[in-house]
Amino acid sequence: MTRYLISFDDGSMTFPEEDFPAVAEASHAVVREAKAAGVWIFGGGILNQQASVIASDGSVSDGPYPETKAVIGGFSIIEVPSRYEALRWAAKIASSCRCAQEVREIMDDPES
Repeated sequence: MTRYLISFDDGSMTFPEEDFPAVAEASHAVVREAKAAGVWIFGGGILNQQASVIASDGSVSDGPYPETKAVIGGFSIIEVPSRYEALRWAAKIASSCRCAQEVREIMDDPES
């Protein structure tokens, strides 16, 4: 089995605010389905986009930082037997969240 990161960029959920309860319920339904199927590992939305950066020397820098790249708005980690299955779950998530999803294979590390 392979783990996949399914994610979307912050700001890509552009539906009207009044649709949020329906979107939340639809996305929670997909999470419940993934849990029932035994593929769900973990996921959630990123609450605060302000990051702390810890350098290799241990020093800490707190933002705000200029937005120079897209940041993750939310993510799911699933474990499935194939990329095809990961894409199938990403399509369900995209439909429920009303925004495109990115799919990346997570490198297997026997130590983790």
